[in-house]
Amino acid sequence: MKGFSNRWKDFPDYIIGITKEIWEDRGVGTLHDYYAKDIVVRSPMGIQRGNAAVMASTMATINEFPDRELLADDVIWSDDPDFGLLSSHRLNTRATHTRDGQFGPATGKPWNARVIADCAAKNDCIYDEWLIRDYGGIVRQLGFDPADYAAALIDAEGGPDSCSRPFTPDQDIDGGYNSKGNDNTWGQRYADTLHQIMNMDFQVIAKDYDRAVGCDYAGGIHAYSHDTVTKFWLGLRSSFPDAKFTIHHQIGMDNDMLPPRAAIRWALDGTHSGWGSFGEPTGAKVHVMGMCHAEYGPFVNKDGPQDATIRRECALYDEVAIWKQILMQTGKDGQ
Repeated sequence: MKGFSNRWKDFPDYIIGITKEIWEDRGVGTLHDYYAKDIVVRSPMGIQRGNAAVMASTMATINEFPDRELLADDVIWSDDPDFGLLSSHRLNTRATHTRDGQFGPATGKPWNARVIADCAAKNDCIYDEWLIRDYGGIVRQLGFDPADYAAALIDAEGGPDSCSRPFTPDQDIDGGYNSKGNDNTWGQRYADTLHQIMNMDFQVIAKDYDRAVGCDYAGGIHAYSHDTVTKFWLGLRSSFPDAKFTIHHQIGMDNDMLPPRAAIRWALDGTHSGWGSFGEPTGAKVHVMGMCHAEYGPFVNKDGPQDATIRRECALYDEVAIWKQILMQTGKDGQ
C-alpha cells in the first residue's frame, strides 16, 4: 500500500492489526502515530475532535472492561484517489463489566455486541471516522432497559439542558473525507434494497433476502429468517414514518475469497411520530445514524449472480442515543 508501512500485507490487515495493538495489546500511545492529531470521530452519542479525546475515551473503556476482545468479522473497503482508503470494519466485541465506569458500578456481567467503524486513512494514518457500537445490546446484557438507561444518563449529566448531546448533523465537522464510496454493483444492489424498505415496500425482503438469512441487529439481536428482517426494519421505520432516508456512503466488494458484500452508512431524520420500536409517539425530532453490512450468495435454485440474495446482514444504530434525543425533548422517564 502506497504510503503505509510494509509490515501490513493489505488494508484489512492494517485495520485489524492496529485495532488489536491499540485495544488488546494496550498500545494506547500508538494513537499518536495511527490517528491524526485533529481527527474527527462521530458516534451516535456525540462527536469528538482530536486525538487526545480519543485516547482518553479509549483508556476509560479499557479500564472498565479490562478483558475486552475485538474480533474482526470483516473489513469492507474502497480506495479513492482524492481521499484515500476507507474501511468499514465490522467487529464482534466481548468483555466483562468488572470495574466501575460509564456504565455505572461494576455488575460482573459479560456482554457480547457488534460494532461497525468506518475509518478513512492516508499515509499510515487514520484521519476521519464514523463509529456505531450496539449500546442497546450492551446495556440489556448488563441488566438495564435502553430507555431507562438514557433517562439515567440525562439525569446524571445535569438534566436535558445540560447533558451531552447525541450526534446530529448540525454538529458535524468536515474531517476531510468527502468521498461517497464506489460504484460497485453489490453496493448499489444493497442501496436499492434499503431504499425500497425505507419507501415502505417491505415485500422486497422476501425477494432480496434468503429465507435463512442470518441477522445481527441493534439491540443484541442475533436471529434468522425473513420475519426477523421485517420486524427490525419495520419497527424502525414505523417509529419515524415521516423521516428522510439518506445514504451518505456506499461501497461494494467481490474478491478476497469472500462472498460479494456491501457496506452502507445512512441516516434517518424526522420525528418520532409513529408506533414502532420506540414505543408511544412523542413528536420529538430525531437523527438516526445507521451503518450496515450485507453478504450475498446464490443458494438453492439459483442461476448466478443475478439471482444472489442477502444471506447475512448486520445493521446497527444506537438505541440509547435515540432514546436520549426523545427524552431530552419530552422530559419523560424511560418507560
